[in-house]
Amino acid sequence: MKKTQLIDKAAQTSGLTKKDTALALDAILAAIGEAVAAGETVQIPGFGTWTVKAQAARTGRNPKTNEAIEIPASKRVTFSASKTLKDKANS
Repeated sequence: MKKTQLIDKAAQTSGLTKKDTALALDAILAAIGEAVAAGETVQIPGFGTWTVKAQAARTGRNPKTNEAIEIPASKRVTFSASKTLKDKANS
């Protein structure tokens, strides 16, 4: 499902206009992005949790030359689906 399809479906369900639904979705996504950028965990009960995790520096290999390269430490965002969402996916 693409963003426009999600907006259409949410607009039908909520009774809001597509324009208002798109604004609401953009605001929610921006808020999640800002919280994650600040290192916060975002939890939506019944849906899932976004968490920032530290990725340690490590040694990797260039697949083309097989040369060892250093991969610097970084942060990554993980999403963990809630039990409710997992159950819906498996039904």
